[in-house]
Amino acid sequence: YVDAKTLAQPAIEAVRSGAIKVVPQTWEKTYFNWMENIQPWCVSRQLWWGHQIPAWFADDGSVHVAENETEAQALAGPGVTLTRDNDVLDTWFSSALWPFGTLGWPEAQPSPPSGGEGRQSEAMTGRGGSEAASQTPPSPFGAGAPLPSPPEGGEGRSLLSRHYPNDILISGFDILFFWDARMAMQGLHFMKEVPWKTLYLHGLVRAADGSKMSKSKGNTVDPLGLIDQYGADALRFTLTAMESQGRDIKLDEKRVEGYRNFATKLWNAARFCQSNGIGASTTLAAPKADIAVNRWIIGEVVETLAKLDKAIADLRYDAMADAIYHFAWGTFCDQYLEEIKSNLQSGVDADEHRNVAGWVLDQILVMLHPFMPFISEELWHALGAREGDLIHAKWPDPQAGIDLDARQRMTWSIAANNAIWSARSEINVPPSAKLVAWAEADSDKAEEVLVMQLDNLRRRARLEAIHIPRRQPSSPPIAGTGTF
Repeated sequence: YVDAKTLAQPAIEAVRSGAIKVVPQTWEKTYFNWMENIQPWCVSRQLWWGHQIPAWFADDGSVHVAENETEAQALAGPGVTLTRDNDVLDTWFSSALWPFGTLGWPEAQPSPPSGGEGRQSEAMTGRGGSEAASQTPPSPFGAGAPLPSPPEGGEGRSLLSRHYPNDILISGFDILFFWDARMAMQGLHFMKEVPWKTLYLHGLVRAADGSKMSKSKGNTVDPLGLIDQYGADALRFTLTAMESQGRDIKLDEKRVEGYRNFATKLWNAARFCQSNGIGASTTLAAPKADIAVNRWIIGEVVETLAKLDKAIADLRYDAMADAIYHFAWGTFCDQYLEEIKSNLQSGVDADEHRNVAGWVLDQILVMLHPFMPFISEELWHALGAREGDLIHAKWPDPQAGIDLDARQRMTWSIAANNAIWSARSEINVPPSAKLVAWAEADSDKAEEVLVMQLDNLRRRARLEAIHIPRRQPSSPPIAGTGTF
């Protein structure tokens, strides 16, 4: 048995002090309830393989726990015949060593023994209780001496010093006690430091009706089958978009199909760009832009990047997916490319449009890469010659701001197009029918935008002509307002 109560105390204090942050925080109560009522841990298992229990039995019935047989013999005395326990350690005990045991511990950077020469652990007791726990292991928050700081840089450093402690552990909430809490206990006991700074607990993937997947119920989903049908990117993005803190995922195949369509939309947008001379960007910063639509889309990239960065910092995976999805599909594909299409084809300001569009598409691929790595990498190379793979590209840094004037102009233009299509739908006008429209602006600025957008509105709203009645002079409208 292991004295789990002794091991648990530093791990409890780590969460209370904030050395380990639990996300969502609501799981802290469950964590404390289990850890504070923890029972002695039977670590003996009759398995075929695993870490053999480091306990040796003498003929007189005494038990000697040590790191190796030589040290056990020294504890028992010369001439005493010892027999090692045939059982192996509990799977979760061995798994708890994962954060440091996989990195070369104890050879790479051994911790000092906590309870005297040859004693593996004062928290571990031998069979029959002859090695009773006598003291609490040093706490990293008290008198326990921390490990020496690793040297700067990566050269000459061991895997252990480079990767312990880690930043974040992402885990299903169902193994909070089986594995996560035990890793915290073992890491603090042997390494005198938390194994990771943040513990993120995600939900479970369930059937579409919310029930737990079961082979007997026949409601399991084969991820390989979904990948074969819709692609790995679509499944990956689905799980990202549905991962909301503390909630289970009801996996619906229709959602996977929808995000497959999103990948197709992006692919077609890249093909459109290629066919119109838009290729890879050569700059990390946003290119120079004088035209309102280009100044607007650069500002939208800046805003989307801010949303994405905040969502990443808050571990809101659903918000990350939402930000890049709506920008790529709605803003870039459905609005921006449609706005510049006629200019690309006519050659009017085509160079600026191509430079900006190529840069924006690059930013989309970089921001999307963590969620849809395969299609983004493919398009990254298809758009032009690159020095390296997308996975090594720098995170977006537009070095630009949001142009409020350009945003207002484009907001009005988009609203006008949407209003026209809504009116057509209400009176059941076929999409193919070309109509004549009358648009009355309520301010000089609105009229200016209308005049500038006449060609785009005519094309996008399927209009034969747009008439703008002469506007009567009136008092200036309130700043920021404007209707059609």
